[in-house]
Amino acid sequence: MAGNTFGKNFTITTFGESHGKSVGVIIDGCPPNVELSVEDIQKELDRRRPGQSEVSTPRDESDTVDIYSGIFEGKTTGTPIMMMVFNKNQMSRDYNAVKDVFRPGHADFTYFSKYGIRDHRGGGRSSARETIGRVCGGAVAKIILARLGVSITGYVIQVGPHKAQKRDFDVIEKNIVRTCDMDAVNDMTQYIIEARDAGDSVGAIVEVTVKGMPVGIGEPVFDRLNANLGKAILSIPAVKGIEFGMGFQAALMRGSEHNDEVTKYGFLSNNAGGTLGGISSGQDVVFRFVVKPASSITVPKKGIDLYGNERTIITEGRHDPCVAPRVVPVAEAMSAVTLLDMIMTDRAVAKFFEGR
Repeated sequence: MAGNTFGKNFTITTFGESHGKSVGVIIDGCPPNVELSVEDIQKELDRRRPGQSEVSTPRDESDTVDIYSGIFEGKTTGTPIMMMVFNKNQMSRDYNAVKDVFRPGHADFTYFSKYGIRDHRGGGRSSARETIGRVCGGAVAKIILARLGVSITGYVIQVGPHKAQKRDFDVIEKNIVRTCDMDAVNDMTQYIIEARDAGDSVGAIVEVTVKGMPVGIGEPVFDRLNANLGKAILSIPAVKGIEFGMGFQAALMRGSEHNDEVTKYGFLSNNAGGTLGGISSGQDVVFRFVVKPASSITVPKKGIDLYGNERTIITEGRHDPCVAPRVVPVAEAMSAVTLLDMIMTDRAVAKFFEGR
């Protein structure tokens, strides 16, 4: 299956299925002599793992990672890094009832139409469990970006109709929703729990802020910074849309309002979200994306089986009533991989011209 590798210079290739033996990643292009430990990776995986709280799936996985190559005496060697997490708590029997049916909202129909075969256990390769490999790769990219003064912070700003009014980064990891506004936590949590108790799920919006981006990262025309970030984020399961800066609110503005004026002291606003012409401006890169309500619900819905017969389908098993809190570390990871890859590209081009 093609399409499992992301990046050009710093690349990640993820592997594994939801109910297979393991999931993981192969990282290539990582610079040598970067201090790296299992603990560096594990702390990011712990933010993504299931069973964290009452607003996530109760599947009980420790998601313990091990590094199998590319590390010597606690430092990267410049060779491919392979990391793997073994699946421990699969309950494949929960999916026996949907073995021969296409669940609404899932990739069952499209995977079977494309390949003529599908792993019905938890969605197989289409499962969000694949994102474990992304988080592992992103953990490495984050370490390197931190050396360059670049930081990435994701947080939930809306769950259903409930919106965060503040942007307090200090509280994000202190609440189960991973929102940036403690005043919104209770309403968001209750909204999720009500849906969960009804066998349903809810959607949400996540925002990501990148600080410390150097000026000039991004390539015209097809490798714009925002275009590559858009591809990275839209590749995450359940993500259905993305906007930068003012985003779709720009439709309500005039050019005189939207243009970011600049003085000798810097920009007066950041409506563009940190990119101009697809190239970083040195301001914070800010974008938001929406995650749909999880498709795995126990509310009866219409679907069809392998033979085209209509069926009423209930998806049993353990699922997230809102995926947003666990998507946050995945979004940070994909942002980190994208930004590091583009910075490495920019520096490689600059070095080439310096030598001419």
